[in-house]
Amino acid sequence: MIGEKRNFALRGIDGKEMSVFTGRSPRQAALKAANRGHTEIRLREHGTKKVHIFKGERVKVKKPKNAPDWMPKNIWKPNVKKIGVETLKDI
Repeated sequence: MIGEKRNFALRGIDGKEMSVFTGRSPRQAALKAANRGHTEIRLREHGTKKVHIFKGERVKVKKPKNAPDWMPKNIWKPNVKKIGVETLKDI
């Protein structure tokens, strides 16, 4: 099971699931959501009743020194912080 990709549904404040992000961990999926501009990130793991809660942001940073020439001077870098995990009563 280690290394397998899992699916996480992004939930809105109203509980409606908007989109799905894939990753090996909830944090990896949350980074993808943050990179698309989401700040309040609630991810429900498919097949479970767990909801992983994150705060996310993205900031402009300078490109790395070893970056290829075609990359722009400034790039977006996502950052997330895990707040906790909730268990849903009903799905």
